[in-house]
Amino acid sequence: MPYDPDNAQQPGSPLRLLPWETWDGRPCYLAASGSGNGYLTRKADRMEDQQMRNAAVAYTDAETTLHNAAAGPLLLRLMLKRTTAALGNTLRIADSRLGRLPAPPDNDPDAEGPTLPTPH
Repeated sequence: MPYDPDNAQQPGSPLRLLPWETWDGRPCYLAASGSGNGYLTRKADRMEDQQMRNAAVAYTDAETTLHNAAAGPLLLRLMLKRTTAALGNTLRIADSRLGRLPAPPDNDPDAEGPTLPTPH
């Protein structure tokens, strides 16, 4: 799935970015209703969990391949393709979860975050 960082969700979004696309490559969104634990929500959660497990495996395999001095260009290209797909899914999941965070109190995207106390 392609990931578009220029169109990231904002905290407090009423729509959830789903981990799949339409047949023509457009993002899918879900408007939560009721308890927020419906069929599509659970299906999306399971798919995100699987995508994160796949990303962990791709990361481990990529590290192993990079340490293999005998790995040729074809294997390196295959690993790069697989790792890129896993990274795209991971970024999409992060974007979806960002949209599910509560909106900042003043809804000003340029506002700075809370001031942290300085250590003495």
